[in-house]
Amino acid sequence: MSKIAIVYWSGTGNTEMMAKEVAAGAQAVGGDVSIFHTTEFSADSAAVFEKFALGCPAMGAEELEDSEFQPLYEKMKPALAGKKVALFGSYGWGGGEYMTPWKEDAVAAGLNLVDEPLAVENAPDDDAKAKCQELGKALALA
Repeated sequence: MSKIAIVYWSGTGNTEMMAKEVAAGAQAVGGDVSIFHTTEFSADSAAVFEKFALGCPAMGAEELEDSEFQPLYEKMKPALAGKKVALFGSYGWGGGEYMTPWKEDAVAAGLNLVDEPLAVENAPDDDAKAKCQELGKALALA
């Protein structure tokens, strides 16, 4: 099975919880998963992995976190072109609107999204955790 990198940034821990659930889903169907906070991953490391789950919460005016996640994502995009990718993250008040421009950017950059991006309000409840696991399974089996 393909090597999967789950790369996330989390301010409150909600997106980190989601990352762990995505990993659990991928591992449940045999995925070879490694989880990284953005501070533990570099764009150069992307070549080692075939598939990616990228997690970032909505920040500010419904945008990606701009000091760690956004710069890493921009550097990684060329290496992600053509690869299977899942997008996920949490939001607090804006309805998860940030996922639409993120999805559009990813598709324009040539990323092969395995499913619709998953946005969860606040901390993931049991239903949201199940959706995270399904996203992980979809990525691993893609």
